[in-house]
Amino acid sequence: MNVDLLIHAACVLRVEPAEPLLQHSVAVDNGKVIDILPTDKANSRYQASHVEHCDQHILMPGFVNAHTHVAMNLLRGIADDLPLQRWLTDHIWPAEAKWLSESFVHDGSQHAIAEMLRSGTTCFNDMYLYPDITARVAQQAGIRAQIGIVVIDFPTAWAKDADEYLHKGLAVFDEFKGDSRISLSLAPHAPYTVSEEPLRRVATLSNELGLKIHIHLHETAQEVEDSVESRGVRGIEHLSNCGLLGPDLNAVHMTQLTQEEIKRLAIENASVIHCPSSNMKLASGFCPTSDLLTAGVNVALGTDGAASNNDLDMFSEMRIAAMIAKGHSGDATALPANDVLRMATINGARALGLDDTTGSISKGKAADLIAVRIDNIETTPVYDPASQIVYACGRENVEHVWVAGKPLLHHRSLTTLDEKALIKSARHWQHRIAASDAAHQNTEK
Repeated sequence: MNVDLLIHAACVLRVEPAEPLLQHSVAVDNGKVIDILPTDKANSRYQASHVEHCDQHILMPGFVNAHTHVAMNLLRGIADDLPLQRWLTDHIWPAEAKWLSESFVHDGSQHAIAEMLRSGTTCFNDMYLYPDITARVAQQAGIRAQIGIVVIDFPTAWAKDADEYLHKGLAVFDEFKGDSRISLSLAPHAPYTVSEEPLRRVATLSNELGLKIHIHLHETAQEVEDSVESRGVRGIEHLSNCGLLGPDLNAVHMTQLTQEEIKRLAIENASVIHCPSSNMKLASGFCPTSDLLTAGVNVALGTDGAASNNDLDMFSEMRIAAMIAKGHSGDATALPANDVLRMATINGARALGLDDTTGSISKGKAADLIAVRIDNIETTPVYDPASQIVYACGRENVEHVWVAGKPLLHHRSLTTLDEKALIKSARHWQHRIAASDAAHQNTEK
């Protein structure tokens, strides 16, 4: 039988089911996985237009980065070692007020997508302004993405109020309706930046259009305290009152949760997006991942933006998530490797409503795959492939990336993006943004 692509691997890690398959191959045709079988049988059964020999690699599903602000790659490192509100109000929002534009979002999105592909991410969930630009960049690069229709109360270069954010965002939804790799969600920024009426409208649109809801929630103790003071209820209850608490909700951060709220999330089938690096760096708190998973809540993993992380490295997020869960609970068995690997792949796909398409290696799913090299000093010996991915491998080990069977990274080289041009562009933005940030700080003194 003729197929487009045949990948021979030392190990195929499907994620679902968890057990690894040694000396197996994956056959791909028309962008989808059509077979997973021992390599000796693959060679006799299939004739491929292209054969990739990954004899020293783990072949696994690409990562699903379930929470990003990709254009903020251009703000990486501009305001480090600050708490969330000072980080936002003194540096990030002023920088965005001056520089936010189509060109900023285009260049930042390209840079971030390149970083994610080189890190093994094949799908990302974004929340940022000019969603049309990010969607087009993702489309051109070949990566899979869910792009948020951002909603906030105050004006930006993209829109003047919540009504205009939704109006323009729904036009983006119409533009990409039916695209096999680009989907849309509704992305109200947070309960403290979006008032009640727009939140209720988001709930209505989610029901009407079948769109996921992507929102920052219970990120800090101060946020929860402010909600109780201003509304008399915590953030989760406020979202429930607005009609947003349900299976379409993707609640990001969630560092401040009671046991009753965890049970409520499980009952409502909401998903939680855990961003461990960002939460620690901004001293926001700890998401109780083990309690959430034990309760049956779908927990996915995200990097957040590079301005608060400072990278888009899902290997790092997996390792940190596992370590936090163990250290915070005092239980070394908390969040084992297979669980955290699911958070970075199939759980993320499930949160985005894409688990029938991506997130695991399975017949009929899109061939969103990565090959991770494991034959160097840092990654040998290998006793458990999942543990090796979580605790020993890094993004530098990612050698090949395919999305829908198309190679987007080949022997560490990007195939759809110009790495040298992206570095040159980032440095150009760096000089302009650094000068304006310094001037703003001097003005504020």
